[in-house]
Amino acid sequence: MNQGSILLPKPSLDGKVSLEKAIKGRRTVRDFNERSLSLNHLSQLLWAAQGITNPKEGKRAAPSGGALYPLDIYLIVGENGVEGTESGIFHYLPEKHSISLLSKGDRREEIASASLWQMWMARAPVIFIITADYRRITGKYGERGIRYALMEVGHVGQNLFLQAEALGLGAGIVGAFNAADVSKVMGGAPQHEPLLIMPVGYKK
Repeated sequence: MNQGSILLPKPSLDGKVSLEKAIKGRRTVRDFNERSLSLNHLSQLLWAAQGITNPKEGKRAAPSGGALYPLDIYLIVGENGVEGTESGIFHYLPEKHSISLLSKGDRREEIASASLWQMWMARAPVIFIITADYRRITGKYGERGIRYALMEVGHVGQNLFLQAEALGLGAGIVGAFNAADVSKVMGGAPQHEPLLIMPVGYKK
């Protein structure tokens, strides 16, 4: 159930770290400190992953087969995970560049448990969950649409990695999880299948 939304700050289009440095520095991080992210951090990360980059045509930051955009992003925000934001599960709305609160409370340990007990994930202030609604793309492309969605999630994941690095943050990447258990904790739309989980925070 939607319990309110937060309009995110406008993303920056002129960072201080070059793309080349971000690529060179990018590594999978599994150890985070407890420092909170700012709302600007969250805005920038979500914009890089699925934000609107061409408002006239609705085009987003990551390429998508037929510009059909079958992916959604959910956030598991921990206690004091984001400055000025309560803990809970949020859904990103690219068209409004906002996040919608689905449920309150810190659910990071539950997500980590559903990820084959990889409890290091629960130390990240925010956990990104990228999901796919295959119906949006298979209607046009049939079974090939599933492959296109899987290609798209890779682009989104790399965008998140590079944006995190450019912000002085780190990101992990997790593919080992029980999708049904993650979905149960997440509480999103039932047709949104989790494909990738990425904890993000300051490197320890």
